[in-house]
This record gives sequence, C-alpha cells and structure tokens, in this order.
Amino acid sequence: MSVFNCHVNRAPVTGVLSGYDYSPGKKLAAFDEKSSTENEQNRITLEGSRGPVTFKQIAGVLARRIVFYPRPGDRLARGQRIGIILFGSRVDLFVPDEAALAARPGDKVKAGVTELARWK
Repeated sequence: MSVFNCHVNRAPVTGVLSGYDYSPGKKLAAFDEKSSTENEQNRITLEGSRGPVTFKQIAGVLARRIVFYPRPGDRLARGQRIGIILFGSRVDLFVPDEAALAARPGDKVKAGVTELARWK
C-alpha cells in the first residue's frame, strides 16, 4: 500500500480468530520482499467455514504502529474493520489451495470491496 492509500484492514472471511502472533522487527520498505519475514508484523488466522485463512499486517519504513482490535476467540464478519497500519504498510493474505485467486499482481484493491479470492 502506498502512503497515499487508506491503511484500514478488514477481515477477509467470516470466522473465529484462532491465532494471533505479534513479531517485532525491522522497518524495511513494505514493497521489499524481505519485509514479509523481517519487518514488525502481526500474523492472524481466522478459522472460517471452509478452513483457516491467515494474513499478516506488516509495518513499512514509515509505519510506527500496527493496530489490531480483536482478541483470540472473537467471531469476525467478512469485511469487518479489524485494525489499521499507520503510515505505509503491507498486508499479505494466505488462502487455502482450494481458493481461486481473483485479484492479480498490480491490481488496485479496496478493503472490504474488492474480491481477492473465492472458494472453488
């Protein structure tokens, strides 16, 4: 996401928050491939009706704070606001093999509106 984008994060599926891990880390540029493993981040897993969906909130070079509101055991609705990353960030979404990707590299997406993947 660009510093000019809105960095509100929304739940990708309806489900129960089954996993949440915070990892402190570096502040590399969010577009840097290494930021997915080396930057400060939250790794979140939702247990949906068709299996788990995991995503990460990843801080960028300008980001100073990642905010995540829900707690393990909370039930979340698809599109529900769950947090925000302040000033430059990245979100990685990991979907099961059974899902077909709808968004492609380079697509401009809008949280809670753009379809990223669908169950086959």
